[in-house]
Amino acid sequence: MLEPAQALAEQRASREFTFPGDPESLAASRQAVMHFIKPYCSSDIEEVDILIAVQEALANAILHGCQKDCSKTIQCSVVIDPSAFTITIRDCGPGFDVEAATRATESGTNTTTHGRGIALMRSLMDQVVYRNGGSEVELRKLRAV
Repeated sequence: MLEPAQALAEQRASREFTFPGDPESLAASRQAVMHFIKPYCSSDIEEVDILIAVQEALANAILHGCQKDCSKTIQCSVVIDPSAFTITIRDCGPGFDVEAATRATESGTNTTTHGRGIALMRSLMDQVVYRNGGSEVELRKLRAV
């Protein structure tokens, strides 16, 4: 039997997902991603943090990126290595003003109807990076040893 640190050092996995961009698919999409990730989580806290961040990122992609259009798709890639979980979610939307949303969430005075999810994801994950004008988000959670 391998020691926990040795077992963790050998854990590598990746998977690509494609989901429809409609709200009806949100629960099943989140469940598919978490079904893949769950065996690699070392605690319930780690799993719940990832679940909430993935839920928020997928909901944003559906609502803002795909505008609730089931003919549009969301791409999701999950890479698990000994150091971290990395989940990247891409939608076909125009993105958003990442800097303005970041300023609003960092100031603690976000009065907009959107943007609170960014602060939530950042509080749960070790790194949240937006690319392609905000139509792609990378969520990174360092693995507990």
